[in-house]
Amino acid sequence: MSRDDKARVANIFDVARLAGVSHQTVSRVVNELPNVRPATRKRVEDAIRQLRYRPSTTARALVTRRSRTIGIITTGSPDYGPSSTLQSLTEAAREARYNVSISSMLEADPESMRGAVETLLSQNIEAMVLIAAHRTALDAMQGFELGVPLVAVDSSARPGFHSVSIDQFHGARIATEYLIGLGHRDIVHLAGPEHSMDAAERLRGWRHALSQAGLVARDPFVGDWSPQSGHRFGQEAADAPSFTAVFSSNDQMALGAMFAFAERGIRVPDDVSIVGFDDIPESAYFSPPLTTVHQDFAALGSDIMATVLELLADGEVEPEPVPHTAPTLVARLSAAPPSTPLR
Repeated sequence: MSRDDKARVANIFDVARLAGVSHQTVSRVVNELPNVRPATRKRVEDAIRQLRYRPSTTARALVTRRSRTIGIITTGSPDYGPSSTLQSLTEAAREARYNVSISSMLEADPESMRGAVETLLSQNIEAMVLIAAHRTALDAMQGFELGVPLVAVDSSARPGFHSVSIDQFHGARIATEYLIGLGHRDIVHLAGPEHSMDAAERLRGWRHALSQAGLVARDPFVGDWSPQSGHRFGQEAADAPSFTAVFSSNDQMALGAMFAFAERGIRVPDDVSIVGFDDIPESAYFSPPLTTVHQDFAALGSDIMATVLELLADGEVEPEPVPHTAPTLVARLSAAPPSTPLR
């Protein structure tokens, strides 16, 4: 095969390998989406020129004759993470000149999911996105024949789905490692609900970081994402014999725990350090300001939309999880080196 023949059959993954980026980044550049650094964009454009890559014009022509609408199904309560994901995806779709049609439900039972799917398909959507808070949503979707591409916002990266997410495991690991780096050796975890995939990944990251440091993971306290459950944890945990730090699976539960500690005369971070997760806008104004894990929902929305556009251009791509966006730690004043064990 000649060099020109090779160039003509280059696909999006060839471009990604040559440019040293993910295929979602290539799709973002091709579709002129935001949130790509100028140097990265140039590297991708150089790779496109070198490989003579061209997106499928046939697929693009078919798309222009359709609705330019994507359907979005959200499940579970309107917590900060899913709500922010929906907002960022809606904005990314608008940037790509797509409309969105949204179906939201608290329970992801098969009957409700089927109704939502049928309603969205009746609107001639081009693709569907599932923002899945619970495993049951993925279970319900697995048996449907949609006829359009499906992208799941799923931190568990279950096989059989094109899944996009922020790396919850990594976020929990760096939060726990930060506390370990401060000198804490007994770190309690205030976990999210057992049915939540994000909570499961954060629990796994906490356990992994402790294990790598040779530390023991005591049984976590399971909350429900609310400040009330964090408050209950704080009241119970105040009687624990030796812990010096708490990693909370979200900021709202951390707020409840901090309030309970204050009621018991336990000072943060003098007596106990706390690290949260999500970096909600209010976290910088807690007393003290909360050290937490920041999730880039704008980048997540762009990644989801880039994956949708890629699938519309190359519909025969096999379902697979895609690389996670990495969260970052925001160090504030709620975590410090331990003084004496909490008693």
